[in-house]
Amino acid sequence: MNKVILIGNLTRDPELTETSGGVKICRFAIAVNRNYSGADGERKTDFFNCVAWRGLGETVARYTKKGTKVCVSGSIELRNYEDSQGVKRTGVDIVAQDVEFLTPRGGDDFGYDAPASSNGGSQRSQKPQLQPFDDDSDIPF
Repeated sequence: MNKVILIGNLTRDPELTETSGGVKICRFAIAVNRNYSGADGERKTDFFNCVAWRGLGETVARYTKKGTKVCVSGSIELRNYEDSQGVKRTGVDIVAQDVEFLTPRGGDDFGYDAPASSNGGSQRSQKPQLQPFDDDSDIPF
């Protein structure tokens, strides 16, 4: 079984391209903190290159940017290639099967979306306000 689940932040904006056959591919990288600190007391971070295909790739490219926290689940893929000097190399990619966005939309802690205005921009929506409640009525119990 080849299954990996990672939670981390994008290290750069995603890059959406197309294969010669017209299939969309999105490449992005995430930084994942380790659960422990090193001997120097610093937490170590691992960096993973990720690939998302077709609709998932388009969605990642549209809704994420550098710094976005995501959960990527998928598989590890090794690829062999030859660099420009003719040296054989091995690359490791995480092929995403699912990407969950963990950073709240709109930038606030509550995830309220800003509705689109008629001029194509967006305005910040107000958070719901509590309404007064008349509790002077008779309670049936």
